[in-house]
Amino acid sequence: MDPQPAPRTTTTTTRPLATVGVVGLGIMGSAMSTHLLAAGFDVLGTDLEPAAVADLEDHGGRGAETLGHLAAEADMVVTSLPSSEAALEVCTQLAGSARPDLVVVETSTLSLKVKQRCHDLLASAGAVLLDCPLSGTGAQARERDVVVLGSGDEAAFEAVRPALEAFARSVRHVGPFGHGTTMKLVANLLVSIHNASTAEAFALGLAAGLDPDVLYETIREGAGGSVIFDKRGPLMSARSYRPATARVSMFQKDVSLVQELATAVDVATPVLDATLPLYDRAAEAGWADADAAALLEVLEEGGRR
Repeated sequence: MDPQPAPRTTTTTTRPLATVGVVGLGIMGSAMSTHLLAAGFDVLGTDLEPAAVADLEDHGGRGAETLGHLAAEADMVVTSLPSSEAALEVCTQLAGSARPDLVVVETSTLSLKVKQRCHDLLASAGAVLLDCPLSGTGAQARERDVVVLGSGDEAAFEAVRPALEAFARSVRHVGPFGHGTTMKLVANLLVSIHNASTAEAFALGLAAGLDPDVLYETIREGAGGSVIFDKRGPLMSARSYRPATARVSMFQKDVSLVQELATAVDVATPVLDATLPLYDRAAEAGWADADAAALLEVLEEGGRR
């Protein structure tokens, strides 16, 4: 039996059309922008890649000339950034132009230390930063099937909830600032392991002569199935790893952040630790920009040694 599709709701607002600034129009940022536009929001976006801004404009959004322009005009800002350096640079610039009541929703997966530094930068300008990483892949973001793991000032969070509901299936406030990132890292521990266990199951089944499509359809109906098995299984069956829904390189970063958290709270993660070499080997073999389903290739290669 196929899993039931995630419920969809129509988002409405009780206020006039709002302008949402989006900083970072990559896989996640572009998906969020598309849903915000569909929900009736005015989207003002920026990205280092001109093509990404042009794509936003093609879908009815507007390109921001500068971050200062975006911060001054937007009612709220959503950031989706690839690195700590990018987040700190963006938050520094936003703090220099932000209105005192501006709410910035930070959706990137970053360390708690970096999130706190960004929070403090915005607070110095009287603005509010919410820590709101997303649970879900790029493919899920395009289908509005992600979960917002929100944390920080609860009143500010509720004020921007209509915009969050425009691009997410579920919007949750999980506690004080930083708890969103902690929750995301706990989730990423599981996703990283599930990627590897799915690849290991496929490697075993294929080596033993099972048809990959039959393996996928059969396992997903039983106790061994999972959301990640559903997402990565078809890619492994087809050996279709590009374009990626979640890159190997992204998981290398995420696993290191999970390990950093585990060290800080003195918790052993032996299963997660066993998966990290698989991601490193995949990157070394040329799969860094490929989907994490490419772990199958690494496991099969290892089995042939």
